[in-house]
Amino acid sequence: MQRTKLDEGQIHAMLADFPAWSIEEGKLTRVFEFESYSRGVLFAVTVAHLAEKMDHHPELMIGYQRVKVAVNTHDVSGISSSDFELARRIQTL
Repeated sequence: MQRTKLDEGQIHAMLADFPAWSIEEGKLTRVFEFESYSRGVLFAVTVAHLAEKMDHHPELMIGYQRVKVAVNTHDVSGISSSDFELARRIQTL
């Protein structure tokens, strides 16, 4: 799949459909909160399987009752539509 880096305007326009997500340090980022540590770990493992299927791998930071997801496209050194597609799929979990 050919991935193209989005410019700032495109990123901010797409963020309108992802209100819980933000841009942090050049990555599309969201923190998910859970009722227990184990549910957060299960979520992170599920995201990992989804990412493998897409061949698009986010950073996953697991903490107590929370998981931070941060993704960008290394091939383009920025954010691409693939990052937003992964975010969309993660939101449906």
